[in-house]
Formats: sequence, C-alpha cells, structure tokens
Amino acid sequence: MAPWISKRDPNLCQDCQYCRKWICRYESCIGCQACHVSCPYDAVKMEERPSWETITIYFDDKPLQVTSGIPIKEALQLSGFPISPFPKGDGIFVPCGVGGCMSCAMEVDGVFLPICVTQVQEGMKIQKEFSHPISPLRIVHGFQGHPVGGVGTPWNLKASGRNIEVACFSAGCNLRCPQCQNWTTTYCGKGVYLTPEEAAISLTRARKREEVDRMAISGGESTLNRPWLIQFLNILRKLNPDKEARLHVDTNGTFLTNEYVDELFQAGMTDVGIDLKAIDVETYCRITGIEDRKKASLYLRTSWEAVRYISENYKDRLFLGVGIPYNRDLISMEEVERIGKEISNIDPNLQVCVLDYRPEFRRGLIEGNMIQRPSYQEMVEIYHLLRGTGLSTVLCQTPFGHIGPHIPDKRR
Repeated sequence: MAPWISKRDPNLCQDCQYCRKWICRYESCIGCQACHVSCPYDAVKMEERPSWETITIYFDDKPLQVTSGIPIKEALQLSGFPISPFPKGDGIFVPCGVGGCMSCAMEVDGVFLPICVTQVQEGMKIQKEFSHPISPLRIVHGFQGHPVGGVGTPWNLKASGRNIEVACFSAGCNLRCPQCQNWTTTYCGKGVYLTPEEAAISLTRARKREEVDRMAISGGESTLNRPWLIQFLNILRKLNPDKEARLHVDTNGTFLTNEYVDELFQAGMTDVGIDLKAIDVETYCRITGIEDRKKASLYLRTSWEAVRYISENYKDRLFLGVGIPYNRDLISMEEVERIGKEISNIDPNLQVCVLDYRPEFRRGLIEGNMIQRPSYQEMVEIYHLLRGTGLSTVLCQTPFGHIGPHIPDKRR
C-alpha cells in the first residue's frame, strides 16, 4: 500500500473553498483523503505519491519506521495495525475520516488529536491510552430551535407551527451518502471542539430561550463518539432535572448494540429516532455510499437489531421513531413495502417517517445521474403503501410538509 496525495480536477472544481475552510489542516497534502470524501463536486481525486522518505515515530513506546508526511492513521495501518469500521472490532476505530467526531483521538506528543487527519513527524510519540484524565471532545453545531424535529419526534407535535425542540448537530459520519442532507456538518473537520459539558450547557440555554421541553442531538452521526455522547446526556439530564425534559437522539443505528442502547437509556435518553436505510444490502450500499459489502451488511444488521431490541425491551420507557428513505433512483417501492411489513411485524404501532431523499451534497449522483426529489403524489402513494402493511402511524416528508396522521395537506 503506497501513500496517497490529492489532486484537484479543474473541470469539476467550483472553487467553493469548502476543503480549505473546513477540512484541510496543512498547506501541503498529507493524503488523509478527507477532502476527497467531503468535496461536494467530487472534484478531488487521490493518486499514488511518487516519492517519500522514512522517519521514526513511537506508538505506545514502540519505534515504528513509517512514511513521512502521512496521517498517523495511515502510518499505523501501513505498520500492520488494522483499522476497524466498528467500535468493538479488532483494530483502531476510525469512523469519520475528517477529524470531526474525535473517536480516533490519541495522545500525540502530549496533545489530544484525531489520528485520521494529523500528520506524522520525526520522533513523534503517540499513546493509544491517555496519560492523564481528559474530557472527550467533538465538533458540534447548531443549538437552535427546530419546528419539525427528527425521526424520533412524536408526530402529534410536528404541526404546531412553532419550534417544538432545540437541536444540535455533531460533526462526522461513518456513512458516505451522496444525498446527505446535512453534509456541511457531516464533513466538518475544522471548528471549535466542545466538551460534553460545554455542549450540554449550550443546548440547555437554547431550551430556555425557546421555551420548549425537547432537546435533540443529530448529525452527522451522533453515536460515533460514545464516551462523549454518554457524558453529554448525563450532564444534560442533570441540568434539566424536571420531568418535562425530553432527551432525543437521532441516529443511523449502525453502532447501536444492545449494550449501547442500555447505556444511552441509563444516561437519560427518552426518545430515539433510527434511520433504516434499506432491507437489502445492495440498496444500502447505493444509499449510503459504502462500497465494502461486509461493512455495509454489519451496519445494516446492527440498525435493524437496534429497532427490534428497543421495541421489545423499552416499549413503555423510550419513544422510538423509525425513518426510511424513498427516492425511485435509490430504492424501489417494492423494497419500501417490504421494510414496512418487517417493521409492522416488529410493532405495527411504531412511528414511521418516510424521508423524501433529494439531491443534496453531490446532488445524489447515481451512476452520473442526478436524482430528482420525489413528487407529492409519489409520497402519497408511499403513504398508502405503508399503511397497507399494517402500520398505524406513517408520516411522509414532502415539499409541502408532512402528510400523515392528522397533518393537513400543506398545498391547500
């Protein structure tokens, strides 16, 4: 495996400066590929670096001969340390690849840094475990009122016409969806890193300002940095001890093991929304941009098992909402119906919100073609299709607002 370097395609680049402002940390490319995955125009390509030198770094006091100028993650991988797509896997967990989630952070010359985007230097000392206690960190945006909420927001609140919760958005994601609706946060690798306490205080202030009871965290992917999220919820609950306070987590469910769900509940989570992207692995790969079928299968299975586990074990203790996508270029109506039947088998009373996937980020490019936002009539058809599977609470996102239980047709 040779080191990489980025190359900008002038025919695709729109000079938006996103990579310079929110991704790149160095004047010269270190081959971390963060700009490659985050460019909204797919204008950054990776090619083999023609020449390099060898330097010595120390990983847990063991000397390693590595290629100069590359990310720590790459150096460790080339030295035989596997990289894991799953927190409990055999290897170093590096989920987002842009430095936003800080899940991969290690102690580097005494400083807490993300190894996915930190360049190796001669004599650098890297410790996997920290030599002294330190609060986890993460880039978090938002802290603002939201009039609709997310997948885990009860449907009867969504048509109030006012802000119904306050939300913050955590940077970094393990998926690469070409239609990502919040990509400026998903692919944010530069910004202010917050401790769980700082984020909890900001969200609590937002709650008081907006005079709401619901506080939500979304992303990106909120569950990547587990220690950060657990501490955030614990502190948020202490700052909001009243019984009206609701702590809402929206997630893609890819890391929600039974143990993680239990820990989130103990930390104070009261509401959870899980996006189920598909039921077939091929569809899941197309929607998420994950090319590794084994990884995609693991992610897909974990998210479905999380829905089953929460439904069976937390029925009267957690509000669970399930999100599923629809866009005819990404998923068929037949598969949407199969998803509906499977959810109905788990619990026909689960709230299901259908998201109308539209051309965001890389315009949802599939095989060079830009996807089109589903029409209102398509979403009406999807609504009736899912109700026909036995589901009692179905909402469908449309250009005119939600359709579903007691929610008016916004075209009128």
